[in-house]
Amino acid sequence: MEKHFELTDKAFENSFTDCTLDPEIFSHEAHLRLAWIHIKNYGIEQAEENIQKQLQNFITFVDAKDKYNKTLTIAATKVVNHFIRQSNSNNFKDFILEFPQLKTRFKQLIESHYSFDIFNSKYAKKEFLTPDLLPFD
Repeated sequence: MEKHFELTDKAFENSFTDCTLDPEIFSHEAHLRLAWIHIKNYGIEQAEENIQKQLQNFITFVDAKDKYNKTLTIAATKVVNHFIRQSNSNNFKDFILEFPQLKTRFKQLIESHYSFDIFNSKYAKKEFLTPDLLPFD
């Protein structure tokens, strides 16, 4: 089990927001959990805004500004929302077990929406690029 599970959802959200979360535990799964928490608590539109702002603050704090990708951040939140809408889970642990492809095939899930590489695009890092293959629901 990943270390971020040692924190409650509220403690995880708060420690990320105030930049006290240990960067070592902010894994891909922890990113997904952050999206799940925000979508469940604030709805998809507010979650997208919150996550962008908080992630930018966090990466500035840990001196990793070059890691931020606006398109990927928004797309990932939309993908998590897609699976939440199909989910029967009421907590993130069950949710990620219900949809393991979010961990094991995440890049392929994102790539199914874009015909170009958003992971390495300079434009995708700065602006949200609308999918050209499969729109988000």
